[in-house]
Amino acid sequence: MDQEAAGAEDLVFEVEDGIGRITFNRPQARNAFTFAMYERLAEICEEANGDHAIKVLVLRGAGDKAFASGTDINQFREFKTPQDAIDYENRIDRVLTTLEQCRVPTIAAINGFCTGGGAGIAAACDLRIGTKSAKIGFPIARTLGNCLSMSNVSRLTALIGAARVKDLIFTARLVEAAEAAHVGLLGEVVEDGAALDRRAEDVARLLASHAPLTLNATKQAVARLQKRLTRDEGEDLILMCYTSQDFREGLEAFLNKRAPQWRGR
Repeated sequence: MDQEAAGAEDLVFEVEDGIGRITFNRPQARNAFTFAMYERLAEICEEANGDHAIKVLVLRGAGDKAFASGTDINQFREFKTPQDAIDYENRIDRVLTTLEQCRVPTIAAINGFCTGGGAGIAAACDLRIGTKSAKIGFPIARTLGNCLSMSNVSRLTALIGAARVKDLIFTARLVEAAEAAHVGLLGEVVEDGAALDRRAEDVARLLASHAPLTLNATKQAVARLQKRLTRDEGEDLILMCYTSQDFREGLEAFLNKRAPQWRGR
């Protein structure tokens, strides 16, 4: 199976009554993202930009364990040069920016784990609804020892504030639903997966019935107020982490299910 076909199978897209439904379809891997899935997500957003029959997008994870648990760790084993790290973060930035700037409103329906790149995807959506079992965070300080790009840090800071971003990443903890709602990571909390499906559908239908130009103008106005640094800002930080011995140690420790031994180099 080629990469494009794999991406289409692992990320399912359906449109009905103006609502585009995107399902991350790797429940056996907690819906961890492959590179092909990232590309497919960007393609769908571009498709929505040009198809005015699509009024809103709803993003969800298959199963009840996770929305998305970030990038599949095995993808990092392909890294051979420092440029691979920069290319990876640039890819993520491009995909998340495409999602964030999508013409139509986007809703993240979060059930279970929403971590790393998955949390980045959720943060790039306009609205986030979660179940009581939702757990959101960026545990990279205790897992891989990599870092977020400047634009991802900027997006997260605009959402929850600088102090909370530091707390979230420094402690590597996963935020429970109640706290996530308190700090702004979630706009609404519902009981379970069935309630989440119903609520996401209700909100999607509501937004699909509203004036599209008003919604789009509001999205663009907020984006202009939060204008971010260019992608190449912070490349030194990406290289510092991704080319380090610690990153390799974190990767091997994660794959071998052991605790990493950090050395700060």
